[in-house]
Amino acid sequence: MVSLTTNTLRTVAGAAFFAALGLGLAGCNEKKEEAAEVVRPVKVVEIAQADTTRKLDYSGSVKARTDMNLGFRVSGKIVERKVDIGQKVKPGDVLARIDSTDYVLAVRRSQADLDSAEKQVQTTELARDRAQKLFDKNVGSKSQLEQAELSYDQASSTRDSAVSALAEAKNQVAYSDLTSDMNGIVTTINADVGQVVSSGTPVITVAVDGEKEVLIAVPEMDIAQFKVGKAVKARFWSDDALVLDGKVREVSGSADQSRTFAVRVSLPADQRVLLGMTATIEALADNTQPYVSIPLSALAQKDGQQIVWLVDRNAGTVHSRAIKVADFADDGVRIADGLKTGDVVVAAGTQFMTENMKVKLPAAPAQQASADTNSASADVVR
Repeated sequence: MVSLTTNTLRTVAGAAFFAALGLGLAGCNEKKEEAAEVVRPVKVVEIAQADTTRKLDYSGSVKARTDMNLGFRVSGKIVERKVDIGQKVKPGDVLARIDSTDYVLAVRRSQADLDSAEKQVQTTELARDRAQKLFDKNVGSKSQLEQAELSYDQASSTRDSAVSALAEAKNQVAYSDLTSDMNGIVTTINADVGQVVSSGTPVITVAVDGEKEVLIAVPEMDIAQFKVGKAVKARFWSDDALVLDGKVREVSGSADQSRTFAVRVSLPADQRVLLGMTATIEALADNTQPYVSIPLSALAQKDGQQIVWLVDRNAGTVHSRAIKVADFADDGVRIADGLKTGDVVVAAGTQFMTENMKVKLPAAPAQQASADTNSASADVVR
């Protein structure tokens, strides 16, 4: 039999348990209400008017407008190289020499042939004169005179040929010296002492003094934006403050093996620009459709679709919106569809966003994100 005291204790304990449970549930509800009221500060950008132009950046190297690929006009073994890379040269300077022994011997042989031809001309000339005198005295026949004249003409032709052969042999000797035709600087050496080269093989490259230009490679998707005469900007990696106005001088008519087109941009004369420098050519291109640009950090995904989170200023909440990405660039993401002027986009912390989440905008007015830059943004997310 259970005592009265025991029942009383059980009743009191049960009441205490339910009271504690009620207090716990009330506390949870209060915590949920407090959590629901959490407002997250956000970094935002406001979409400005869509731009109709975009910036094209392509890197290249500074080159001379004219490069002379110099080679010997005769074949032979290189016996001397008189210049090094970076050395300045002027017209007439000897850059390299090949062994001219055989060509000197050819000159001697041609000289001997010429001397022999001269003697033959003198001999046939005497025979012709003698035949003429005999014919005048009716002693010699007409055929003998004609034969003498023919021999003289043949000897004269042989002499003329020997004269040309001697001049050619002398030229061969002169061609054994590789000389510069213009003022410039040596940029490349393709052959050295001891190497046997054939005529016409490039041995030394000289960049001619004068106008400099930047050579860039442009893919086929953008080549239509580069026309001869188009104004561009040239920036140099070695000096951020050095910016020059350039102009497209030449556009290749066909793509190379890399499927890019060679474009040459002429530069104004500037002593700070040196051959071989790395330069970036900046050009503006017309868009086929207007676009806006947002920071890469503003791009998110939801259900496999690319989205951004838009801020409702009146309600202070965020909502997702599907967008269409045009392309990616150094300055952010270009959006072709889904955003309009005046939209306020969450620029960072998109992984924390949920539909209808309460957010707090920066105290300062949200800066606009222009169509070609993402540098304008509000305060950083905390």
